[in-house]
Amino acid sequence: MTVALRPRRPRSLRPSDALRSVGVFGAAIVVTLLAFLFTPLDGGLGFVVIAFAVFLALEYAMVRQTMDRKHAIDHLVSTLVYICAVLTALPLVLIVGTVVVKGLPGLSLNFFTKTLEGVDPSASSTVGGALHAITGTLTQVGFAVIVTVPFGILTAVYLTEIEGRFTGIVRLLVDAMSGIPSIVAGLFVYAIWVIGPGHGFSGFAASLALSILMLPTVARTTEEMLKLVDPSLREASLALGSPQWRTVGQVVLPTARAGIVTAVILGVARVAGETAPLLMTAFGNDKVISPAAAFHEPQSALPLFIFQQLAQDQRERAWTAALALIGLVLLLFMLARLVSRKARAR
Repeated sequence: MTVALRPRRPRSLRPSDALRSVGVFGAAIVVTLLAFLFTPLDGGLGFVVIAFAVFLALEYAMVRQTMDRKHAIDHLVSTLVYICAVLTALPLVLIVGTVVVKGLPGLSLNFFTKTLEGVDPSASSTVGGALHAITGTLTQVGFAVIVTVPFGILTAVYLTEIEGRFTGIVRLLVDAMSGIPSIVAGLFVYAIWVIGPGHGFSGFAASLALSILMLPTVARTTEEMLKLVDPSLREASLALGSPQWRTVGQVVLPTARAGIVTAVILGVARVAGETAPLLMTAFGNDKVISPAAAFHEPQSALPLFIFQQLAQDQRERAWTAALALIGLVLLLFMLARLVSRKARAR
């Protein structure tokens, strides 16, 4: 008779384990300091590597006193996972914390309600605001979404549902587009739109450059979402006599609605902070440009605003704009999560 063995879950770290790890970490630092004082060892990187190795060795030795070998190794691996998770999140926390600390003092109502039209570049950072840049970012990203989403979804549908003879070529092109440097996309639009037909700098030209960068993200993410749709739903629809186009439009796409929204938000987050394409397409403007005028007039945006303010040594205003840009992207992510939850509930 064969006895089925239940899989053993890795033991989670308890508060006492965390306190012991802190003590072991301090001991590892002391041991490493002594080693560097009485040996020829030198260098900051070497100190970090040796201290980490000593920490792992001491941690294993301490745990081994009260546990068997398997549990001690399991605890050591769990500790490594927690450390890696903290190290992964640390850069994000430092970046966001720095932007908040430096950008919060310049945050005021004027920043969201006034522009830099008529403001001297050497004026105080409290004079004027970034309304023109905020509206420019929303306009350009909005145009990019309108242009990109249909093409991205149709590309994903072709790759997952149609699977024609050109599927491999299309997937290769989408993958190649995902590696295009943003400045190359800006140069491309500059050549074929700005100076080619002579349309000049405009917010719409910036949207075209952002669309090129956004398309592969939307297409590939949507493709992965469509692959997660249960094949039985497709089979049931086809078995009831529905043609493929109706199955895709009324079964597959609504089922993957939450994933498609996430794909769009990821694409927006990918392009919302791009600066290089805007330098050669939008060019910048100190006044608010309406969506209709964005087709033929230069327009500002938050990334371009940050670049220009740093060039004019207006650092406080640039940090505040960076905080507004991060807040805008965070707001979009929260909106995507809300839409995804409603879609799942339906």
